[in-house]
Amino acid sequence: MSTAVFDWPTRQDWISDIMPDFYQHGLAILPQAIPAQLCQALLEEVSKRQDLTAAGVGRAGALQQNTEIRRDQTAWLDGSTDAQQQYLALMQALQTQMNRQCFLGLTHHECHFARYQIGDFYQTHLDAFRGRSNRVLTTVLYLNSVAEGGELVIYDENNTELQRVLPQAGLLVMFESERFPHQVLPAKALRYSIAGWFRKD
Repeated sequence: MSTAVFDWPTRQDWISDIMPDFYQHGLAILPQAIPAQLCQALLEEVSKRQDLTAAGVGRAGALQQNTEIRRDQTAWLDGSTDAQQQYLALMQALQTQMNRQCFLGLTHHECHFARYQIGDFYQTHLDAFRGRSNRVLTTVLYLNSVAEGGELVIYDENNTELQRVLPQAGLLVMFESERFPHQVLPAKALRYSIAGWFRKD
């Protein structure tokens, strides 16, 4: 895969930029949130990886593959590369600030690369269920831009559409995991992202 060269100004305080919308709505969208060079490095890494596997649905012992629900492929970040370490450090900084300002008691963050090939999708779902999960916040970082297809559609508690997010390199989405149902529409071009969750034990 050939990758575009990313070039945008580095945000001086991206965490402060994302906080007002999240604090007011429980949902925030921040374009070009991470440094362009880091986004470039993460995209180049995931586009070369051979270990992405079909994603499952459910948790732990209930995990299973169901191509009627989702068809993306994933691989967990483990901090084994410089780019992963830099991204995980940014998420740690965000976790610290969320705990200071919103008193969420977040203890750790986990995330995986996600690849959506043409036609891949993920049906409407919640990332957490009230009283049954320790996922608190969901994050999605897009690593490449597409002209159409593969949009993230976010709904409110009444299943009314709130946001339709077209993947754009460097754009970060964050929302409350148990509050917002969401789906990924069928991709019309190769789409890479990092999906993550802030958790508490």
